[in-house]
Amino acid sequence: MTLEDDAREYHRESPPGKLEISTTKPTNTQRDLSLAYSPGVAAPCRDIADDETLAYEYTAKENLVGVVSNGSAVLGLGDIGAQASKPVMEGKGVLFKRFADIDVFDVELDLEETEAFVQAVAAMEPTFGGINLEDIKAPQCFQIEERLREEMSIPVFHDDQHGTAIISGAALLNAVDIVGKDLSELEVTFAGAGAAATATARFYVSLGIPHENITMCDIDGILSESRAEAGDLDEYTEPFARGVSDGTLEDAMAGADVFVGLSVGGIVSQEMVRSMANDPIIFAMANPDPEISYEEAKNARDDMVIMATGRSDYPNQVNNVLGFPFIFRGALDVRATEINEEMKRAAAEALANLAREDVPDAVVKAYGDEPLQFGPNYLIPKPLDQRVLYEVTPAVAKAAMESGAARRERDLDVYREELEARLGKSREMMRVVLNKAMSNPKRVVLAEGEDEKTIRAASQLLEEGIAEPILVGRTTRILRKAEELGLDFDPIIANPHDGEWNHYADYLYEQRQRKGLTRTEASELIRQDPNYFASVMVEMDDADAMLTGLTHHYPSALRPPLQIIGTADDADYAAGVYMLTFKNRVVFCADATVNLDPDENVLAEVTKHTAELARRFNVEPRAALLSYSDFGSVENEGTRKPREAVKLLHDDPAVDFPVDGEMQADTALVEEMLTDTYDFADLDGPANVLVFPNLEAGNIGYKLLQRLGGAEAIGPMLVGMDKPVHVLQRGDEVKDIVNMAGVAVVDAQE
Repeated sequence: MTLEDDAREYHRESPPGKLEISTTKPTNTQRDLSLAYSPGVAAPCRDIADDETLAYEYTAKENLVGVVSNGSAVLGLGDIGAQASKPVMEGKGVLFKRFADIDVFDVELDLEETEAFVQAVAAMEPTFGGINLEDIKAPQCFQIEERLREEMSIPVFHDDQHGTAIISGAALLNAVDIVGKDLSELEVTFAGAGAAATATARFYVSLGIPHENITMCDIDGILSESRAEAGDLDEYTEPFARGVSDGTLEDAMAGADVFVGLSVGGIVSQEMVRSMANDPIIFAMANPDPEISYEEAKNARDDMVIMATGRSDYPNQVNNVLGFPFIFRGALDVRATEINEEMKRAAAEALANLAREDVPDAVVKAYGDEPLQFGPNYLIPKPLDQRVLYEVTPAVAKAAMESGAARRERDLDVYREELEARLGKSREMMRVVLNKAMSNPKRVVLAEGEDEKTIRAASQLLEEGIAEPILVGRTTRILRKAEELGLDFDPIIANPHDGEWNHYADYLYEQRQRKGLTRTEASELIRQDPNYFASVMVEMDDADAMLTGLTHHYPSALRPPLQIIGTADDADYAAGVYMLTFKNRVVFCADATVNLDPDENVLAEVTKHTAELARRFNVEPRAALLSYSDFGSVENEGTRKPREAVKLLHDDPAVDFPVDGEMQADTALVEEMLTDTYDFADLDGPANVLVFPNLEAGNIGYKLLQRLGGAEAIGPMLVGMDKPVHVLQRGDEVKDIVNMAGVAVVDAQE
């Protein structure tokens, strides 16, 4: 099948289209329905009638955007009409929801006349929090946007104009920095004089490029003053008429620092590129075929050529999805009356700054593991980089507040955390712990200090103030890798191969001499095994916590800290706990990594440790000890152990949380089963601490929940140790290391 055939099937598959409406409130009972509609709905209606701003509190208006088009200029398809444009508008809605959690109604208006279109859209203001105009031909698109901005008190944004301007503007800010030029001295040539080109040129002026330094060309050549005098230009292109003689695009590109293509493919030759100034910047954004191909532009000359296109298969894709979802998100959340120039500049600057940050592993994997590091081939973030939501959006909201466009003030620190929480419950939960960690950072020794991911994590930990990382490894290797990664930080390094560490060897020998370890072997372990080195460092209070496991099997990584640090005074056993987050639920699963076949004493102790861990995440524990039996329905050795563990916990005066069992997993998690069938159970709600009867069940259970239930897993978090130690999983990403370091810091604080 061809791509077109696949696309037809994709859209046709039941239910047809790409969007649906879902409810956000319960509708399970008669009372629910009476609240949702008659008679209960009358109360908010009366309130809004008295104060229209309450619509933002009582309805979906604050999170609802109208994507409006008449289908007169659909990208790559032209004037196909309103009905045929609907799949495109639905697709725009998908992007709004996917990237910024904004709901959309797509509205296709079969109206060609400007005034009728304006009046139709303006009449819909009570419905929407913002209007995204899409695929409307020029110059009608300019007229419609201007009129609607005047008549409506909600943001109106024509993405075809401003989206390209903002994203390419971000790329330009970084490109200029890389080639060492100044915005105020750039000579810029545009190919194309349509909506996107004129809006981009205006935006570049707001970024600092002198208006007189911009030369714009259309199909007939340079927009000159003589053409303006002849009436060849409209009111939107005439401001870019330069006092130069008529000429061609080839003439305009000679000596230019920047070429911006928003026209058609194949109109720029290598000779034209060679005529440009040194280290030229070329944004060839015609789709699907750029004005000049990436390879041709790069090969045209020997100096640096910075190249961007609109294509995803080459570096520096100028993709509007980096802009409109996050600009609207910020505008909606402060109830902005408009999207002004200050908000657009803030978005471009935030995107440019984000491109200079270390790129998350998940983003690198999503793009085929290609290197992503700030430079000529990485000017702007990738669309799948989730950080855009909580880096760009607050910048837009701040600009709205500072420029007077906002009708609602937001605490930007709190707002950033709200945005991060939209990306998943796990981020919300981790933010609780990371905020605690930042209140009093501790020293965390990272045993695998030479690993690239560990170095990147250390940089983030230091930059965000989460921890004071100590990297174990050879100094020269760590510093060289940090430089190669473009990380500007001064790490604390503990090099076992250099320096005086005899006191570590002495301590290790004292601890393990009765376990068959010789003095020579102790010295070798300190010098050669970073896990023993890091364990002794923590035990001797030269560090507060330890992380390892990224490049080791779990048992081999756990063995040294168990031997050296051991379990806490009030603990006989350690255990591995995973926190699983769902959309509206969090559960802690234990034990999934350590105890193979625990008895009732181990199960009881693991339950207490896991409950303590839950409280570090501000979750009040309700513990269930799981089995295939409900409260004695099956009697054998397997069901006896969790039942006996519950008795031990009930008899323990230190246990101040509800716990019960043995019970089946669905009994523990379904409130109706607990409150109806087993109303005698001690749990007053669904369990959030699940203690499995053995390691096999725990490991299988958490992985099934993760893979089939769509849960995000954080862990394993090691509980029961005398000092904070956490063993990562092999292949964990940088964010996992940062998260576990945050957990370790909170452990150390307590």
